Amino acid sequence: MTLLDPYFGQFGGMYVPQILMPALNELEQNFVDSQKDKIFKETFKNLLKNYAGRPTPLSLCCNLTKGTKTRIYLKREDLLHGGAHKTNQVLGQAMLALKMHKQEVIAETGAGQHGVATAIACALFNLKCRIYMGFKDIERQSVNVLRMKLMGAQVISVKNGSGTLKDACNEALRDWSDSYKTSHYMIGTAAGPHPYPIIVREFQKIIGEESKKQILEYERVLPNAIIACVGGGSNAIGIFSEFIKDKQVDLIGVEPGGCGIETGRHGAPLSYGRTGIYFGMKSYLMQNQEGQIKESWSISAGLDFPSVGPEHAWLKSINRAQYVSVTDQEAVNAFQILCKKEGIIPALESSHALAYALKLMNLFPNKKQVFIVNLSGRGDKDILTVNNILKDQEKHCESL
Repeated sequence: MTLLDPYFGQFGGMYVPQILMPALNELEQNFVDSQKDKIFKETFKNLLKNYAGRPTPLSLCCNLTKGTKTRIYLKREDLLHGGAHKTNQVLGQAMLALKMHKQEVIAETGAGQHGVATAIACALFNLKCRIYMGFKDIERQSVNVLRMKLMGAQVISVKNGSGTLKDACNEALRDWSDSYKTSHYMIGTAAGPHPYPIIVREFQKIIGEESKKQILEYERVLPNAIIACVGGGSNAIGIFSEFIKDKQVDLIGVEPGGCGIETGRHGAPLSYGRTGIYFGMKSYLMQNQEGQIKESWSISAGLDFPSVGPEHAWLKSINRAQYVSVTDQEAVNAFQILCKKEGIIPALESSHALAYALKLMNLFPNKKQVFIVNLSGRGDKDILTVNNILKDQEKHCESL
């Protein structure tokens, strides 16, 4: 019997080996207790303000929207300590680890942002830290790997499977099955077995709470739409959560369309997947005809995941949120536009959300509309990836 409802409609649950049930039950009990603990909540609030740097700004893009009646605001999670929204929830999970008397933390990472955030929290709280990362992601996110190591984390290269986030998640779960009595598995997104989707959402909902307060101060009305990229879905559920009851606000999640949906090389399970069981939960999955999990694809390592958090699956099922996709090329274009027009280098993950906001703006240039795009992380880690793409494009043009 769980203390909290483990399901979002038909999605969610605890589909794990029996050996992990005591660890999940212990985590749930301590999370429930922490939410009634004034000292825990005050300490977390203080860390967000005085260590992580909250509240983050809500920045109006004046140059980007010139000549239209659209107003686009960016929720600047890129300015949070660590460079992404990930820092919010790892501070909370690290406090839970201490509350459970764990001295070690296990994590997985794709783009490296969760790995960096985990390394930050573990250094702060003097916790041992080992982080699983696919070998392909280690190559394309080498700067973040160096940051993790500098802060004392052990980065373990995962060489089986596709060498991406999916395989890193599997290896982290295997490790936890053997070591849960002394370690805490710090999942990086609002996915996985109960109670992780709830825990991550609760620690990330500060993004939505701040956004609502700020937009009402600036515009005096709620926005027409909240737009956020969706891989596992933590930044999106963090900013969506405060607006779910405001039916006049469209909630738009943007999945990676990769090389194009028609090519099959994408990472859009909500738009083009089917319901199944993976990573300890029931949600939408990318599957082949036999039900085997298909490899996902995205230029953005942080979105390269074949499933999605169960609350997003539920929001889609009740038509409260819509999920769309944009391609790698569209994301790169948005990345370049924001750099040149506003002097902000966005993460490639966030560039997907921005690309869709620009689509809506250009579709209705004379329509008065207000969007908030969650800029979930900064793009320093992605500049070499983008540079390589631009060089390839130049060579292709020269050969014509």
